[in-house]
Amino acid sequence: MDLNLLRALDALLQENSVTRAAERLGTSPAAVSRTLARLRRTVGDPLLVRAGQGMVPTPRALELRDEVRALLRGCDRVLRPGAGFDAVHLQRTFTVQTTELLLAGLAGTLADRVRAEAPQVDVVFLPEAVEGGPALRQGTVDVELGVLGHLDPEIRTRRLTRLRLVGVARAGHPLFDGRDGRIDARRFAAAGHIGVSRLGKRFGPIDTALAERGLRRRVAVVVPSHTSAMMLARDTDLVTLTLADWLPGTVTALGLRTFPVPLDLAPLDIGMAWHPRNAADPGHRWFRDHLAAAALALSEAGTGSAP
Repeated sequence: MDLNLLRALDALLQENSVTRAAERLGTSPAAVSRTLARLRRTVGDPLLVRAGQGMVPTPRALELRDEVRALLRGCDRVLRPGAGFDAVHLQRTFTVQTTELLLAGLAGTLADRVRAEAPQVDVVFLPEAVEGGPALRQGTVDVELGVLGHLDPEIRTRRLTRLRLVGVARAGHPLFDGRDGRIDARRFAAAGHIGVSRLGKRFGPIDTALAERGLRRRVAVVVPSHTSAMMLARDTDLVTLTLADWLPGTVTALGLRTFPVPLDLAPLDIGMAWHPRNAADPGHRWFRDHLAAAALALSEAGTGSAP
C-alpha cells in the first residue's frame, strides 16, 4: 500500500475530521476527501460517517487506528537514517590501519570508549600497508588513520588534528650537556640518528631542512617502528623523533628526554579516511566518531590542536 495513503488514513482516524486531517497533512480538504473515498473502497468500510456537524469512526476504523499508527512508526524507524541502531547490540569487528606510534597512544582510550557502549565490538589494528594500496576500496580496512596520502579518488576523509615532531634521546645524552641547554641545528645534525621507515628510507624532510642550512646528518640505523627506535635511543647515543607530548609517561619510564627540533618543520596533519560505501552506515559512523574522539582527546592533552 502507498505509504502516503497510510499517513492520510492515520490523520483521518486521529482527527475524525477531513478539514483537520488536511491541516495535519498540509494539503486541501478536497484532496483529503478524495483520499478518504479511495480508502473506503480499499478497506471496504466507510471508516468515518457523518454524525451531526462532525464525523465519527466506524468499529472497523477503531480497530485500525492503533494498528495504522504502529505501522507508521515502524516505517519511520526503517526509513530514518541510522534506523534501529543501538551500539549496545552491535556485534562487529572494525579494522584500523595506522602507524605504530598513533596506535600506542590511542588504542587504550579507544578500547575503553568502545567497550563502554558496545561490549561486543572488537577492533583489529593493522600496520600501514604500502602507500597507494587499495585496502579501503577492497574492504580489508575500515578506517585509515594518520598522515593521509595516495588515496583512491572516491575515498572520504576527515581532518582531525596537527601534531609536531620533537627529537628524543636518552636523558644522559651529550646533547643535553650544553651550557645553556640549547640544541641548535649544527649540534642536532652532528648527532647520530635513527631513521624510522617501513621501506628502509634514509632521507626525508629532516634532511631537506638541514641541507637548506648547508648541514647533513648521518642516519646510522634505520628501523621499521617507533618502538624499536625509542628502545635503541635508550641504549645508545643515537637520537630519533617522536610526536610532541605523545606518551610522556612512556618516554620518562624509558629514561628518555625530548627536545625541540631546531628546524622549521611543518606539523603533521592527522586525519582518517574511509570508503563511501560505509559513509552512511550507522555502526561505521559510530565507530568513526569514537576513533576521532580518541585521537582528539590525546592531541588536546598535549600541544596538538583540533581543526
